Amino acid sequence: MNMVKRVLTVAGSDSGGGAGIQADLKTFAAHGVHGMSAITCITAQNTEKVTAIQPIPAEIVREQIKVVVEDIGVDAVKTGMLFSSEIIEAVSDELSNLNTPIVVDPVAVAKSGAILLREEAVEALVERLFPLATVVTPNIHEASLLTGVQISSTEDMVSAAEKLAAKGPKAVVVKGGHLPGVKSVDILLYAGNTYMYESEKIETKNTHGTGCCFASAIASNLAKGYRIPQAVRMAQRFVVEAVRRGLPLGRGHGPIHPTGRIYENGCRMEALKSLRQALDMLKDVDEFPNLIPESGSNIVTAIEDASEPEQVASIPGRIVRLGDGFKPVSEPWFGGSKHVAKAVITVMKHDPSVRSAMNIRVDENLLKIFETLNLSVSFYDRAKEPAEVKRVEGMTIPWGVEEAVKNAGGVPDIIYHLGDVGKEPMALIFGETPLDVVRKVIAIAKKAAGESN
Repeated sequence: MNMVKRVLTVAGSDSGGGAGIQADLKTFAAHGVHGMSAITCITAQNTEKVTAIQPIPAEIVREQIKVVVEDIGVDAVKTGMLFSSEIIEAVSDELSNLNTPIVVDPVAVAKSGAILLREEAVEALVERLFPLATVVTPNIHEASLLTGVQISSTEDMVSAAEKLAAKGPKAVVVKGGHLPGVKSVDILLYAGNTYMYESEKIETKNTHGTGCCFASAIASNLAKGYRIPQAVRMAQRFVVEAVRRGLPLGRGHGPIHPTGRIYENGCRMEALKSLRQALDMLKDVDEFPNLIPESGSNIVTAIEDASEPEQVASIPGRIVRLGDGFKPVSEPWFGGSKHVAKAVITVMKHDPSVRSAMNIRVDENLLKIFETLNLSVSFYDRAKEPAEVKRVEGMTIPWGVEEAVKNAGGVPDIIYHLGDVGKEPMALIFGETPLDVVRKVIAIAKKAAGESN
């Protein structure tokens, strides 16, 4: 097994968790690298403001870097808030001993307007650290501060990048997210070539930590061996996704969500795995096909905090009877169910642990069996559906499930209705996981088969 790549962040601590080393470490984790940190400053901040900054003594910053390098080793470095010339000099001394990619994010001003780089430290940053940098990643405001170029276009961004490149870094990225326009454009100047990376501009105020995340993503990609143009392109895509999933926390600029996609993908894989296990369990149950309604069955499971059918795994095309047996029409995937998926999303509002369900046919005999198995049951009458609900496509199931949950005083094991014009009677079996649901379904199927014999 190859050793995991090791990436060090040298930056300030954000008590609000949105930027600084907190954002860096989340980004490293999302890229599958081992994150390490040398803290330069402790800040007291939230989504609205920075109220205090306490620099760490330069020798302590130096020692943090030194001991990490001596023991663990470093495959890439990202620097962020350095604050003072003393800290910059200590960091530069230590990083000059490394033969590894260094990404310098010249953090100068927080989104709240707080100064994160002393005026006297600007020269030290440019003279001491830029010549060591593999990539420098200023936004347009930082690029203007460092070069004197007033940036209002991509042409100005290129001019600023050229002036910064003359200071010694191997590559310069000028980030254009603050420029007006429907698209965001980042400019990379590298090896005499200019690259333009265009991305979707997401209208949101939850953008705290974008610069930290971007530089840390580049460092992670460089540590894994990607070339600079590839590393920058991949980092931009990563940040767009993190911004899209930004968290509406606090009263100011909420943080982006670097680990959101990774967590959701993990939940999706678990959902698919559990559906496959549930289907495998049903394969050995000869009595199950007798419960499949004419319109077919479906079994679904939602990821945590699901709010739409595309976040619910199911069997696209449903489960249908085939002779004396049954067949899933296709492999489990997301968005393949509307009705059962909406039922689960509705009950999750009342009990987020109940994330799975399956629909089966229902009749008077099955209703009695539900009782004998001590399953909690609730009912809704489709004939009583309000006209304003009926007029909206897809609203019947959420309305009916809400009615049944209200009548039961909580989420029951089973919710059923007795049909309506053109609609066959149906029962929904709920559980925390697909296996929970299938166990209930199997018990019902076997009990029904035993009584019919």
